[in-house]
Amino acid sequence: MLSPFTEKEMTIQKEWRSIIYKKDEFKVYFHTWKCEDTGEQFEDDVFAQLNYDQVQNQYRAKYSIPFRDEIIAIREKYGLAASKMSEVLGFGANSYRQYEAGEIPSQSNARLIQLSADPPEFGKLVALSNAFEGSALDKVMHKIELAIQHQRASKQKTLIEDYFFNYSQPSTFTGYRKPDFDKFAEMVVFFSDKIQPWKTKMNKLLFYSDFLNFKQTGFSISGAVYKAIGMGPVPTNFQGIYELLCNTGVVDINTTSFPDGGLGEQFHTVKGRQFNSSLITEKELVVLNQVAERFKDTSTQNIIDISHQERAWTENISNNKTIDYIYAFDLK
Repeated sequence: MLSPFTEKEMTIQKEWRSIIYKKDEFKVYFHTWKCEDTGEQFEDDVFAQLNYDQVQNQYRAKYSIPFRDEIIAIREKYGLAASKMSEVLGFGANSYRQYEAGEIPSQSNARLIQLSADPPEFGKLVALSNAFEGSALDKVMHKIELAIQHQRASKQKTLIEDYFFNYSQPSTFTGYRKPDFDKFAEMVVFFSDKIQPWKTKMNKLLFYSDFLNFKQTGFSISGAVYKAIGMGPVPTNFQGIYELLCNTGVVDINTTSFPDGGLGEQFHTVKGRQFNSSLITEKELVVLNQVAERFKDTSTQNIIDISHQERAWTENISNNKTIDYIYAFDLK
């Protein structure tokens, strides 16, 4: 970005700042452009959004307020318009639409939104609201019954996500995403198709994808939790995750014996199993391709060495700590 004073390229400045938001104080890794000649600092639209999202994310996590994607998913589960969701929950006519656009709901409204995520409870709210009648009410109740059936069917998947990722709610350790096993699986499929990496390299590709996305947007892709071990950052419980993906036909993992007696496990796609891009946003897909392009010809040992230069690893390896996504802003 060019300085408005000198028309020279400016540098990126990153520093910790304390921001007061809704009477709470939050630490933000504040991003600006700096004119070296004048010392003036500027936020462009991208940095302004990134700085603001850091504050909002911490506030939502502190008070257990659902994030935008959760709010949207709840409404879509019942196939209702945002205005109808507002009516059922007793909000102002445009409130739910504004929450989906990024406005933070009050804590009381947040609790109602969270309650409505449970289909039986939402059915009670619909009955109390008088927002529907006749065939329209029948249609909504049918949607709720389908959601109840889906909830029962997906109970095991929810348990799997909680077990493997250790976190069920968005936090600084999930990149402010609710852990999503399906998105994580598609990331594995993506790199299995593009690169056919060995397991250790796969771990680094996933780490760099989630953390690079956070660096650019303030959010991870999958909500996966990572920790530092001797060979670099890895998803928590990655052995069990990969075994499950292999056993359920998501990917193939072929084992190779090396002359030195060691074993290597290499990822391949399963015949007929294609990458499901509908689960990944366009911006996230750009990040996945950036990571694939950057490391496609990098050996496993080299990507280990590269990851060992990251503060995310050097400052957490001593105790195999879980890695805070804030380290994403210092990716090399």
